[in-house]
Amino acid sequence: MAVDEEEPEGDQGIMMPLDDPSISEELEQCKVLVIGAGGLGCEILKNLALTGFKQLHVIDMDTIDISNLNRQFLFRAKDIGRPKATVAAEFVMARVPGVHIEAYFGRIQDKDDDYYRQFRLVICGLDSIQARRWINAKLQDMVEEGNLETWKPMIDGGTEGFKGQARVILPGMTSCYECSLDMFNQRTTYPICTIANTPRLPEHCIEWASQLEWPKTWGETKLDTDNPEHIQWLFETATTRGAQFNITGITYALTQGVVKNIIPAIASTNAIVAAACCNEAFKIATGTASFLNNYMMYTGNDGIYTYTFEHQKKPDCPVCGNASMTAALNPDMTLTELMEWLQEKPDVQLKKPSLRTASRSLYMQAPPMLEKATRENLEKPLSELLEAGDTITITDASLPVSLQLLVSWKASQ
Repeated sequence: MAVDEEEPEGDQGIMMPLDDPSISEELEQCKVLVIGAGGLGCEILKNLALTGFKQLHVIDMDTIDISNLNRQFLFRAKDIGRPKATVAAEFVMARVPGVHIEAYFGRIQDKDDDYYRQFRLVICGLDSIQARRWINAKLQDMVEEGNLETWKPMIDGGTEGFKGQARVILPGMTSCYECSLDMFNQRTTYPICTIANTPRLPEHCIEWASQLEWPKTWGETKLDTDNPEHIQWLFETATTRGAQFNITGITYALTQGVVKNIIPAIASTNAIVAAACCNEAFKIATGTASFLNNYMMYTGNDGIYTYTFEHQKKPDCPVCGNASMTAALNPDMTLTELMEWLQEKPDVQLKKPSLRTASRSLYMQAPPMLEKATRENLEKPLSELLEAGDTITITDASLPVSLQLLVSWKASQ
């Protein structure tokens, strides 16, 4: 390229001057939602406030436990038992003049579309894959064509030990969280016979309490893994079970981790990933530089290594894709086997799916009357319930949107 030639605008990688007055104005006007006030969320809130963001909201449904204090640095011993969101907001506002943080102690599912529409962007510092899937699907579902007010970028940070990642999700434009679901390890499962008869690990006792003892004791009352009272009951019940088999090491935190599939966190990894997330928030809010496209992975096991790449959007993604999922099924497969396949499928990973076609309900998890009425279908072969070319609509508590599965039959061998 000749010296006097210029690169096309947008390809120069040039940042705006960071002392430009418009930057402070953009930060002051940008309303940001932080989901999660744990190890990652504490770092994110602190970073955003010190960067110059003035209007912050934070959601978290957990209370502070003594085990949190080693890495969730906004909390002190006197705060044990109080809501994380509330304490984190109070601490940051006391330290950073001019910032306002509105805290909500509860679940993300408690809020409606109008609540989420008020934000310019959403940053997730969650420890639950299911919660990430829910907010990802919610933001994707909110988008209205031609209405930029409904378009909310999502920045997601996650850590697992000395590994972490940060990503930017632009609804409808980039790959969404669901597109990458098959990248994550599935939850460890344990044989029912071991759980019921010969437990050897603390996890066996916790699974026994949640999978076997809960329905036996509470009947049709659904176990809510986000309810501290339910977790406490599981912890106490599992502890009693452990004492019967001389199994130690059952803690409240482990109980939470097993039933919610919580990913462990390390303070230094949290700090690095939170910094990456807030850097992307700054760039999106101010336009000072190009933001991440669209995935950054960090590994700190044997040094410091980062790698960025563009995660591709999946055309058949059940959340952001345009095409329905397709499956060639064995007509002799039972409906129960189909549901188990959906729960184990790496790119779907449903918990308790309900299934219906345009003409009938195949199996519904709730309400109880409908569950009872459709229960007889569970052991029927699919050939009695479906025809090739039928589309199954699948709903699940883990997602706020429905999935579509187009069925065909496997060719006879």
